[in-house]
Amino acid sequence: MSGSGFPRRFSLDDFRHEALGEVGSTNTECLERARNGALSGLWITAGRQTGGRGRRGRAWFSEPGNLYASLLLIDPAPMDRLGSLPLAVAVAVEEAISRVMPPGAPQVLIKWPNDILIDRRKVCGILIEGETLPDGRHALVIGCGINVAAAPDAGLYPVATLRDFGVSASAEELFAHLFQSMAGTLSLWNRGRGIAAIMERWKQVAGGVGENITVNLPDRSISGRFAGIDDTGLLKLETDDGGTRLIAAGDVFFG
Repeated sequence: MSGSGFPRRFSLDDFRHEALGEVGSTNTECLERARNGALSGLWITAGRQTGGRGRRGRAWFSEPGNLYASLLLIDPAPMDRLGSLPLAVAVAVEEAISRVMPPGAPQVLIKWPNDILIDRRKVCGILIEGETLPDGRHALVIGCGINVAAAPDAGLYPVATLRDFGVSASAEELFAHLFQSMAGTLSLWNRGRGIAAIMERWKQVAGGVGENITVNLPDRSISGRFAGIDDTGLLKLETDDGGTRLIAAGDVFFG
């Protein structure tokens, strides 16, 4: 599944799973394994993290009962196609969570680019990290933290747990769904060649399209109408002056 040429699609047989009790961070564990020669397709889950982290170095709440899972990929796509991977990952996580939701529960939605919301409350954060290995290969880690039974007291966004919406599945059961949905979605993504198909699925479960939003950038905040995403996955923000701004990264707030 690695090497030059990116020869074929991902398949379920490309993935394997190792469950650990407690780690500092499942992302860190995957990167360490990659440096020591681990092959692509390794999932690591943990019952608890002592040093979990979110985007921009934020601490990530990691109490027992939730799902902490990271997937190691080696050379998953040419570098110029990796920009669409966060959308694919979000689609896979949304699908896995939707499979365990009870009838009549609110729809699971994606907040650009890859936070997972239920009833406008965050139930999952996704952190993608990567580094170039000494042999020149690129290690990329997809980290998912899903609030199954517990949630932090406060954060940038309103938060919830899956239990709040009547989900009875355990973290282990949810991971079984994630294992399958990620394999299927990465196959559809097809090392970046299938971005159009991924974006169609993403749009079906995107939250806030057409609404007024505020995007916090590293140096300022800008507001406007969320007009969807372009053909590379960038957020399209229609501003008050009639222009459209493309945004590659930022924290989105509704309203």
